[in-house]
Amino acid sequence: MNPCPCGSGKEYDVCCGPLHAGSKTADSAEALMRSRFSAYAKGEISYLTDSLHPEHRDDHDPVATKRWAENSDWIKLEVVSVDEQGDDGKVEFIATYREKGIIQSHHESGEFKCLDGRWYYVDGKLVPPSTQQNETPKVGRNDPCPCGSGKKYKKCCGR
Repeated sequence: MNPCPCGSGKEYDVCCGPLHAGSKTADSAEALMRSRFSAYAKGEISYLTDSLHPEHRDDHDPVATKRWAENSDWIKLEVVSVDEQGDDGKVEFIATYREKGIIQSHHESGEFKCLDGRWYYVDGKLVPPSTQQNETPKVGRNDPCPCGSGKKYKKCCGR
């Protein structure tokens, strides 16, 4: 079995493979997003270029794209949300990959457009990480240390 890297649960040859081979086109913004992730995983750089909206190919660097694809181990794609309305689509996703031994996440909200019946990737914006707030009150310097040592915080974990 050759599972598709996009995480659909289908075999590559019936999922993203036909899109990469050009025998089929993506029928939605989400399908195109999944096929682009699989293209990174499979090294299908020409597909990544071809699936870019024609008006947004000027600043595309296929050499850098190839380098990133080849030097990364593409682990998982998580589709967070999909919003398709007519010929416009937005897909928020998290692509997890390993580069130089470090696992990283690329969280993006991607824009897609359908032009003459074919979906294209237009642009994407990174989704900033959410702000984390502590649920517990701040420990004062002279309060007992929350670790349970019985010492004041400033003499224990607060150093």
